[in-house]
Amino acid sequence: MKIFADRIANSEIGKTHVFFLGQAGFIFKTAAGETIAIDLYLSDCVERLDGFKRLMPYLLAADEVVFDYVIATHHHLDHFDVDSIPAMLSAPHTHLFATIDCKSAILRLPITEEQVTYIMKGGRYKLGNTIIHIVFCDHGQLAPDAVGLVIEIDGKKVYITGDTALRLDKISEIADKGPFDLLIAPINGAFGNLNEREAVTLCETIKPKLIIPCHYWNFAEHHGDPGLFARILQERLPNQNYYIMRMGESIVL
Repeated sequence: MKIFADRIANSEIGKTHVFFLGQAGFIFKTAAGETIAIDLYLSDCVERLDGFKRLMPYLLAADEVVFDYVIATHHHLDHFDVDSIPAMLSAPHTHLFATIDCKSAILRLPITEEQVTYIMKGGRYKLGNTIIHIVFCDHGQLAPDAVGLVIEIDGKKVYITGDTALRLDKISEIADKGPFDLLIAPINGAFGNLNEREAVTLCETIKPKLIIPCHYWNFAEHHGDPGLFARILQERLPNQNYYIMRMGESIVL
């Protein structure tokens, strides 16, 4: 795991790096060297508390990277990892941006109130040189406070849908915030998320320069087939750029 942490620490300054940690977990490292962790799942808390066994290997220990910012788009444990968040926030300067549905869990953790900002749809927040806009997503009645993110980072725009069903009436409003250099969307089609075909439909509306699918293979119950996603995308949008990332892989945005 230390090898992956070293790769993050030693990645080239002056470029925008995107690291994939599996499930919906991504790390962005800005050109200035700031690190932003989004929806990282680094432990086994989902199995311990909800009974879903982790299938993918551990890439990073929660205390191996000092993050500047940590974001949780909703309270589900594979996005708000209660076993890892305290260690991720062990540095006094690290700040957590979390939806209000995480609050009850946060109050039980050894985190100072000054380290937390609660985010909600329509909000705009400055994270160093990066700006995040909190946008609509529909993750069902069990997570009504779940959100998506539009990130302005190093002159580029990234849209992370969060865990969401397909709601083209709302998504078209987000498309107006583009054009987007990168779209990140789930493809597992379970628990209120886009499936492979719906992610392609979303891509037709958003028209990003690049789409990266996520939310597959970490739990047997979550489903998701990146090969099927790629085949549907190639059939329907043959000119659309996409990239299927392996866990631990990074790209320069």
